[in-house]
Amino acid sequence: MAWLASLLWPKSLRGQVLLAIALALFLAQAIGALLLYRAQHERIEGALLHNAAFRLIVASRSGNLDHADHSGPPGAPGERRGPSPEMPRMRFERTSESPLRPGEVREAAEEAELRQILTEQEFPVGQLMVFHRDVRMELRARLRLDARLPGRDGPPGEVLVAAVQPKGSAEWLVARVFVPPTERIMLQTLFGQTLFIYAVLVGAMWLLLRRITRPLAALTSRLERFREYRDLADQLEPQGPDDVARLIAAHNAMEGRIVALLDEKDVMLGAIGHDLKTPLAALRVRIESVDDETERRRMAATIEDITRTLDDILSLARVGRPSDPHETTELSALVASVVEEYEDMGEPVELGETVRIVLPLRPTWIRRALRNLIGNALRYGEQAQVSLTRDGRAAAIRITDKGPGIAEDQIARMLEPFIRGDPSRNSETGGTGLGLTLALAIAEQHGGTLTLANLRAADGTVTGLEAVLCLPVP
Repeated sequence: MAWLASLLWPKSLRGQVLLAIALALFLAQAIGALLLYRAQHERIEGALLHNAAFRLIVASRSGNLDHADHSGPPGAPGERRGPSPEMPRMRFERTSESPLRPGEVREAAEEAELRQILTEQEFPVGQLMVFHRDVRMELRARLRLDARLPGRDGPPGEVLVAAVQPKGSAEWLVARVFVPPTERIMLQTLFGQTLFIYAVLVGAMWLLLRRITRPLAALTSRLERFREYRDLADQLEPQGPDDVARLIAAHNAMEGRIVALLDEKDVMLGAIGHDLKTPLAALRVRIESVDDETERRRMAATIEDITRTLDDILSLARVGRPSDPHETTELSALVASVVEEYEDMGEPVELGETVRIVLPLRPTWIRRALRNLIGNALRYGEQAQVSLTRDGRAAAIRITDKGPGIAEDQIARMLEPFIRGDPSRNSETGGTGLGLTLALAIAEQHGGTLTLANLRAADGTVTGLEAVLCLPVP
């Protein structure tokens, strides 16, 4: 039931407010219509009972129980209403049998009201009964038809039958009063009134909500573009109600401050990269004068580690604000080219199942993420297998190895900067602890995800590690 409610409940602010107003209006109109209907029904029933009681009393005292009663459905002014198959004239009757037919239900409340009316008029009442009867049934009974005549079933409606058995009498006095279609007309009027109120109120609310939600939608679109740092040449113009306009103005101020900080960060990182790489290059030249070959190799390796760490830090800082645009790329070809690079170097990297998927991405960054993941697999698992599959609306790149895996409580931490895990992945294997963090940042830059999971055999033992890089497919 909850899933059905979540499916029917709109996601947008405009839809939720309009639906809430529509439901509240429907509930209010339903309660009002019910109260009005009950009041109208009681008024009509009271008038019909007084009419039936009056006719019973007059007919009983005059002794004329078989006179014609033109109380059928009203016609046009001046129209003569005589007996017809469609609607016979209602008559008073004297009968020794109970007028209640099988299947008809007596109205206890109306019987009590009729008894009170007759008692107030000093009419001797023994037994009485009040019930409703379909006009069609009354017509067929009048014409003594056992089956319906095609097209001659009579008009829809009801007859109120009031039957009284005076005290000391064995006969029933029966009066029938046609129930006018006032209630049906009233319901039609209420329905039309409700539709009119819905059109006016919901239409006005739609226009008001449109004025509110359009600036909010523009602000949301702006924030989504800001996440990717594109199309930010002009700030969003404050619009809409005062509260929304103030929100947009505050966002513009915050955005300007963030952009200024990011620009300052880029300048600082550029200066750091330039100022550090220059002396590192000088050190690399100077170590050539060291006579001890072993010491020279150690010094060169240290300089190389510093340079690689510096490159990773600069890349991680720039990945959040890329300058290169998206390019429509065949992902399977890109994955195959990265695997070929390692195969050309003699590394044990195998290309598994791949499917053709074309999507917009930044190829340079995706290559960097794949190299980091494959490099990790080779460093800790000695070999790597790469595959590309389509998982719903996402392209899933899987890199698996045959290594010792990662402790379950350490998998989430492995995606954090400078976290290198347990002793099974010790410093002897090299690395800066930024490879997975950089791959995660690149995946998120493209709106995707990066997950790690241990591969296990049937007996539960860890047989390797799987890294899954998922990219959304439009």
